[in-house]
Amino acid sequence: MAKKINREGLVYAALIAFLCVAGFYFAYEIRWEFQVPSEPTNHQRLRVEIMLWLIPLEVVVLYAFGQFEVAAARFRSYDFFQLAMALGVTTLFLLYLWYVFGGKDCPSRGVIMINFMTTLLALTLFRGVLQYVRGDALGIDERSGFRNNRVAIYGAGFVCDSLIQELQSKRGFGMQPVTILDDNPAVIGHKYQGLRVFGGIETLSRAVARYDLDRLIIARPDISPSAIREVLLRTRRERLDTLIVPSPQELLYGQVRAEQLRPVELEDFLGRISLDTNAIEIHQLVSQNVVMVTGAGGSIGGELCRQIAAKNPSRILLVEQSEAALFVIEQELRSEGFGAILLPLLADISDHKRMEFLLDRYRPTIIFHSAAHKHVPMIELQPGEAIKNNTLATAQFARLASKYRCKRFVFISSDKAINPTSAMGASKRLAELYLQAFQTDPANETVFLAVRFGNVLGSSGSVVPIFKKQIREGGPVTVTHPDVTRYFMSIPEAVGLVLQTAILGVGGDIFVLDMGLPIKVVDVARQMIELSGFEPEVDIEIRFVGLRPGEKLFEELKHKGEEYMPTEHPRVQRYISKPGDLADLDAKLAELEGKVEHYDRNQIKQMLQRLVPEYSPYLD
Repeated sequence: MAKKINREGLVYAALIAFLCVAGFYFAYEIRWEFQVPSEPTNHQRLRVEIMLWLIPLEVVVLYAFGQFEVAAARFRSYDFFQLAMALGVTTLFLLYLWYVFGGKDCPSRGVIMINFMTTLLALTLFRGVLQYVRGDALGIDERSGFRNNRVAIYGAGFVCDSLIQELQSKRGFGMQPVTILDDNPAVIGHKYQGLRVFGGIETLSRAVARYDLDRLIIARPDISPSAIREVLLRTRRERLDTLIVPSPQELLYGQVRAEQLRPVELEDFLGRISLDTNAIEIHQLVSQNVVMVTGAGGSIGGELCRQIAAKNPSRILLVEQSEAALFVIEQELRSEGFGAILLPLLADISDHKRMEFLLDRYRPTIIFHSAAHKHVPMIELQPGEAIKNNTLATAQFARLASKYRCKRFVFISSDKAINPTSAMGASKRLAELYLQAFQTDPANETVFLAVRFGNVLGSSGSVVPIFKKQIREGGPVTVTHPDVTRYFMSIPEAVGLVLQTAILGVGGDIFVLDMGLPIKVVDVARQMIELSGFEPEVDIEIRFVGLRPGEKLFEELKHKGEEYMPTEHPRVQRYISKPGDLADLDAKLAELEGKVEHYDRNQIKQMLQRLVPEYSPYLD
């Protein structure tokens, strides 16, 4: 690539020099009406002698004025002005020499002025024709017929280098890199794949004028939220679209695919936390093993399948009760080349016979159990369904996993299981209690563990898609309470935690990620409105509607009876507590199962409270 760029640069420099020669040659011809005299002064010889030093000078000045960056800019009025400025400098220099030497051994003033015009005309025609031939005169890709978006890349380095190559090789994406911005003064003026670093982000306005930009791509995977805010403020002011490369976890060895570019999202504002995992141990755990994922069509289940598929399992069992959701995740993974290891299985985890058949038939080594009812307000109206799906089905599934010698069973829990005020949280907490009790069964060889995390951005039922819909419809954006706070995580981050805990668990553990500080939901609403290009309370109203049944003002991280224990990972916490009596819990769950279909919701919540004493139910 470097040789190709150098060869192109030399060819271009040679063409520029040839046109400068032609311009100067015809300046003499025009001045003397195509009869250049040899007496009393030999202007023929003088013309050649002057060319020997004037042409290199003109080429150097043109380079200094950016006229060699033909791959980086169309020829617009700004470029014409820069070209005229460069030739004006050489013209003034020639006039100065004429004045100093009294016209001796110098071109006449007429030749000097004509040279300015002929060379300017020649280079202007050349630049225009060149851009037309390259298909850039109107920003049109001649193969697709669409206008190419002219792109600035923010962040010089390996990712930038990879991104330029990717976009230049995939013209169908309609993005043409034209310049680079970077805040490091040491790299300004340097070139990456032939594109010059124009300046820092503060020079964006000048870069827009210089390169006629349509879009900016943030090519810094580790960029801070505050830096993203500054970039967005500037791009919004310049009316530029803004894209961003994936987070470090999603990049493979720094290589960027054009398909991975996406708009800036809320996760970027909240912080792109890098969860350093024991990648080798996770790979060893999954590699050449049969892995089952329940709820495979959901947000967490689908991401589990994506990350597990990349770790060389012998087979992934995608268990899902929704045919449509199962089809979507299966097709996605097949398109990524994982078709040979996929087995999509329609099943309801509460269907004992179906689940026993699947475990007996395929004998999974590891189970990630993410299937659940999780929508708090909906579950408040029908708590019995949460008990059947989140608690009773999980307990039944755990017994089957133990029976068929599954090595590890990872249960996806929730921070709402901590001192719960909702039926959903209480049903998850009861499932945790059962798994801890079942771990003590002498006949059990399976390692059971639970993972709690906060709100997952972008998952179905989270505030993000709800706010997006409300913003699209022009508002209002509804928030329950001005002081309500939540812990937020991205889906890849949450799943990274799940995989990490799969190797840390010893049995009966409950793991929690260090999720940082809780964030006010109203701040999330404001940031999403700004991301959409609107101003909160001016373009889009924020309306407070009050807490709904089962909701808290803030979430907690542990129960009073749980003890904190460190793990090998600095951002993963382990909580343990004394397990309950398994026989007693089995009897109580059997009683609950017999009555859950016959009691009203208040009675069911009261029964649940007797099993989970810290549960504070909403009774209507």
